[in-house]
Amino acid sequence: MVRNKVVDNQKEMISALVELLAIPSVLDELDEVKPFGKQIDAALKKTLDICEGLGFRTYYDPEGYYGYAEYGDGEEMIAILGHIDVVSEGDAGNWKHAPYGGEIEDGKIFGRGAIDDKGPLIAAIFGVKAVIDTGAQFNKRVRIIIGTDEETSWRGICRYSSREEIPVAGFTPDANFPVVYAEKGLLQFKLKTSQKSELRVRGGTAMNAVPESASYHGDHIYRLEKQLKKMGFDHDLEEEELFVIGKSAHSAKPNAGVNAIVRMAMALKEIGTDSPMIAFLSEKIAFTYNGELIFGNCQDEPSGKLTFSVNQIDLSSFGETIGIDARIPVTVDKKFIVDGITRVAEKYGLEYEELDYLAPLYIEKSSELIQVLTQVYVEETGLSGEPTASGGATYARSMKNIVAFGPAFPGQEKVSHQTDEYFDLNAMIKCAQIYAKSIEKLIK
Repeated sequence: MVRNKVVDNQKEMISALVELLAIPSVLDELDEVKPFGKQIDAALKKTLDICEGLGFRTYYDPEGYYGYAEYGDGEEMIAILGHIDVVSEGDAGNWKHAPYGGEIEDGKIFGRGAIDDKGPLIAAIFGVKAVIDTGAQFNKRVRIIIGTDEETSWRGICRYSSREEIPVAGFTPDANFPVVYAEKGLLQFKLKTSQKSELRVRGGTAMNAVPESASYHGDHIYRLEKQLKKMGFDHDLEEEELFVIGKSAHSAKPNAGVNAIVRMAMALKEIGTDSPMIAFLSEKIAFTYNGELIFGNCQDEPSGKLTFSVNQIDLSSFGETIGIDARIPVTVDKKFIVDGITRVAEKYGLEYEELDYLAPLYIEKSSELIQVLTQVYVEETGLSGEPTASGGATYARSMKNIVAFGPAFPGQEKVSHQTDEYFDLNAMIKCAQIYAKSIEKLIK
């Protein structure tokens, strides 16, 4: 059976992941040779090498935007979309396990990208390998499409979509189980003012991650430290810089983290600092996750509530800027959100600037793809397979008839984008078995 083939290859699968985790594939746009930096390029090439060693045909885009590995014959093609870029590890000193060490402890493999998305991509690759090892007939080709800047602007997968063959169906292992049939709209934007700020505040490393730290430098440092203690907010004073300590999380689930920027703003407001951005953050964001102080109760039946996360801040003599990530329910018009935030921001003298927008994804539960993946999941786990909605923005949006499918099981700890990110090895094996069974059915 195909699940036994996955078990047979588990040592090789884990070894491949350790190799891939060793590459710190964080975006580097200053690289003059490769579009996303030499480390992302190295991770792309390593993944293709792994696939080639398993018997796949491979293709590397000469410009370094994407690559793919393919197996089988037939006019139609089924795709698995994954990515090998990762968000920054942040302060490596906060990690118990080396961010790029691939250390294994208590049945878990640790490292940045372990669960997002290197581990699931490797599980999917070895899932296809398991199908190959059964001697199954591939009536459709299976293509593993490897993206390179999913955590930022999707330029890699967009370049693929504009130049290469589009699959008839497929999935991306970059979300949750059961299968995700709806993904909220993703809107990322800045609020800014060119008005010179008396404050020196910085925080946040990525637009899709709740910030785990925010720093302050200035004359109010000891008053601010006293206020942080009074409010019970974790902080650290290093010489003449004060850091508020939060907890990182994916911005699609802002309530799973602790937003250091918001905590900094709330404390600065309490000590009486004069800043339009601090006033906005403390009065219109505060300790909320769903934008209710701006939009009221914004939600729908298929996908749930709006989420709203302030993920970057820069207050300096050049002005004040924050970066916000909003995940919009699938039936809510983007214009409603833009008009609402613009109207409120103007009251604080702030300007709206859009950075990125991805339209929502919505595929009927009755579709053949959803039905097949649901059936496999139920058969392999014995759990409820009711399709779900997500605030995450996955590659499923990049092509028609693609959905997000795994790797996180219900009840699992959410560790994507967090310190000591890991992939449970038993879960990884089960993922590979689910993906193998799914491919078996989809290639018929």
